[in-house]
Amino acid sequence: MTAADAIVLAGGRASRMGGVDKPAIVIGGRSMLDAALAAVAGRGRTVVVGPHRPELNPEIRQVREVPPGSGPVAAVDAGLRALAGSRAPLVVVLAADMPFVTPGTIAELLRHEAESGAEAVFAADESGRPQYLIGVWRRSALNAALAELDSLINQPMKALVPADTVIVGLSGIADCDTEDEVRQARARAADTTPLTLDEARNTLRDGLTRLTAYRTDLPSVRGAALAAPLTAAEALPRFDVSAMDGYAVAGDGPWRLRRDIGFAGGQRPVGLLPGEAVRIATGAHVPDGTTTVIRDEFVRVGSDETLHRLPETPIRDDIRRRGEDRSPGDLVAPEGARVTAALISAAASVEVTEAAVRGPVRARVVMTGDEIRSDGPLRAGQTRDSIGPILPDLLAGSGIRTVDRVHLRDTPNGFDEVLAASTDCDLLVIVGATGGGAADQLRGAIARAEARVLVPRLRLRPGGSTIVAETPGGTTVLGLPGNPFAAVATLLALAPAIVAGRTGAQQDRPLTGPLHNAADVSGPVTRIVPARIAPTGGWIGDPTVRTAHLGGLVDRDGLVVVPAEASDGISVEFLLLPF
Repeated sequence: MTAADAIVLAGGRASRMGGVDKPAIVIGGRSMLDAALAAVAGRGRTVVVGPHRPELNPEIRQVREVPPGSGPVAAVDAGLRALAGSRAPLVVVLAADMPFVTPGTIAELLRHEAESGAEAVFAADESGRPQYLIGVWRRSALNAALAELDSLINQPMKALVPADTVIVGLSGIADCDTEDEVRQARARAADTTPLTLDEARNTLRDGLTRLTAYRTDLPSVRGAALAAPLTAAEALPRFDVSAMDGYAVAGDGPWRLRRDIGFAGGQRPVGLLPGEAVRIATGAHVPDGTTTVIRDEFVRVGSDETLHRLPETPIRDDIRRRGEDRSPGDLVAPEGARVTAALISAAASVEVTEAAVRGPVRARVVMTGDEIRSDGPLRAGQTRDSIGPILPDLLAGSGIRTVDRVHLRDTPNGFDEVLAASTDCDLLVIVGATGGGAADQLRGAIARAEARVLVPRLRLRPGGSTIVAETPGGTTVLGLPGNPFAAVATLLALAPAIVAGRTGAQQDRPLTGPLHNAADVSGPVTRIVPARIAPTGGWIGDPTVRTAHLGGLVDRDGLVVVPAEASDGISVEFLLLPF
């Protein structure tokens, strides 16, 4: 995707709200400015235009329009001047008064700009009204529009809009200009209506705050995602090499066979003269003057050390030419590609060993409840921790690294302390205490921490009590049901979306196939059940699930996500068990 800088407008007098600092208004656990910055995170340079805010990341440039309070056009001009020297051809302009804007919103605008080539692409809200303070501009078009104005002071954004524009209808871009709109936004953020699994996944991919990008050695960060496209540093192959064991020849045959031999990694044979040939191994650097390489089975060597091509053998050129697979600067993997063994190998083959990445996500596992015991003999009323020891393996299947695993007893302030101490990890996986029982205190602690709730509950069985939130410090909190099967099923269903939201990783392609007994398995809401692979392909699900333990997974191949009231043969998603 074409590089883009970002200008975030965080000034304005908020005259309809008594002159309050509108970007600092907190909705759903974060300020509207934080929401805007999260939406443009991962782009090129970012400039915030407005009063100086010492709490912002030092990497974010802060400037003020001249004179202060002179309107959005003057602010855009100040932001664009602060970006002088950047080569990014696109500029995102975003006002910090849209609490539900997400990285996905900006990505959609950038996609439409790439497809249309328009000078500017703007979002339209649910009513169809264009929002000119959320858009993607061609830098050249924005510069030209500003230059045409006699004055920048107190001009409406519409004064800049070029003729060549595209309007894209998007959800979640309503702005907050009045106290009533702020109240409505807060009510929406506090909505506890359960989400479907698809809604929850989309919310997590788009709504979680991205991790900070950094450069590092690729082999050390499997599970991370590329924060920028990865391009080749060298050609592949770096030089012309033999693709087969055979003979390098010059000109038409027959050829006089020399005694030297070319080996892979060895000294390159001296150049060939017309009519000469030299024995060569796969991967060896072919000598200068080589016309082609002929594989062993296509030639014979005469008693006089003359090489002859066998009659009726195919004419092939068994040379891999320099740059045949990659040239310097070629794309190896796009932004968002996961750092896997294949990517590490592909990068190394073109002399790339480090890159800008986000992640891998670091998780702390928290098992809760006085009744849970990890080791030692059980006492009256206690039960064995049967999932804590395997959660690191389950998390690793999604590229998440477990930094530690702790047990939290049922104490009045335990969850508050866990949330407060979460700044050294990216993800808290808390098992238990997500319901509404007397000992289920996680939701109260999340509210006291002023965390932003993204998934209040799930319209899913099992796993309905699941909650996902983000603390003011940026840690993702995944609260799973204490029931072992429910915890495992929900974790496998949501973990990839959490990783994508935190790292910007590309969305996985789901593994799907027919569920032959869907009518027997489905219910009034979406279910996740164990399944085995059918001999004819597809899956066979378990109609009955014992959720208090994982015994039902012992001889199963994975889990299936079964839609409500499904019919036999419907295509469903299959979640592979990583253990």
